[in-house]
This record gives sequence, structure tokens and C-alpha cells, in this order.
Amino acid sequence: MPHVSKRNLNPHAIGEDVVSLMSIRNGRPEPNIMEMLPTEMTVRIFSELDVRSLCRASVTCKRWNVIIESSDNLWRSHCLSGLAVCRREVDGDRSDGLSWKVTLVRNYQKSRVKRRWLNGKYSNICCAEDLPLNSMCPLDVETWGEILEAELDR
Repeated sequence: MPHVSKRNLNPHAIGEDVVSLMSIRNGRPEPNIMEMLPTEMTVRIFSELDVRSLCRASVTCKRWNVIIESSDNLWRSHCLSGLAVCRREVDGDRSDGLSWKVTLVRNYQKSRVKRRWLNGKYSNICCAEDLPLNSMCPLDVETWGEILEAELDR
């Protein structure tokens, strides 16, 4: 009697994408635990992720994408962490009725650049060519004023 691998159990009856989300026990497919969790629990797990991991999780499967995209509170905490650096921009976006995710996307790069400038990461830069790649984004006049004041205080 030839040996039949459990991995090859009736591959035509179940789509490959479904099989990849399942484990095989006792000859029957079993759903992935993440598919069985209530949405509230999944959101709680996602709330522990950083921005980059949250974005990566959102492209993992349709269910996760729907959960992440529809859970404004997942983006709120990350947006508030940038609030200390870009209060004016975040407050303006929120008063315009933008979601936390849109507010974060609009201000994420700006808050990273501004935080680096204020922390002195670019204090010894002599010319634009000395700046690391992808380290800049458009900043408004008030932001440049804050950066200039911080540089003068050093």
C-alpha cells in the first residue's frame, strides 16, 4: 500500500489558499485559530503592533484587512504618539473630520523627520547631499521655525 501524505489530501476539494490557512488533523482540515477568534480579540492583538507591522498585517488576508481598515482605534494610538511632534497638523486633520488612519498617514513621515531634527540627528549636516536618503518631506514654515530654534539652542 503506497504511503499517502496528509499534505496531499484531496487538493481539488479545497482551494490552495484555504489549505494554506488550515492545519490537517485526523485527515480533516482544521480552521486557523486566527480565523476562529472573535473580531474584538483580533483587534486587541492588532493593537499591540507597531505601525509597520500593522500595515503588513493588513495585507496578509482579506479578513485582517477589513478588521484593520475598519478599526479606527488601531490607528489612534499611533497617531497620538506623533501628536507631541505634530500637534498642529494632527489637530487640524481631526478638526477637518479625517479618520485617525488618514491623519496618521498624512503626518507620519513629517513627525519622523521633525522628531529626528529636534533630537539633533541632522545637527552636523553641512549640505543637502549629506542627508540620508528618504529622510526629508515637505515641512511648513512653522515647523522649520521650531527646528531652527532647537538648532540655535544646541
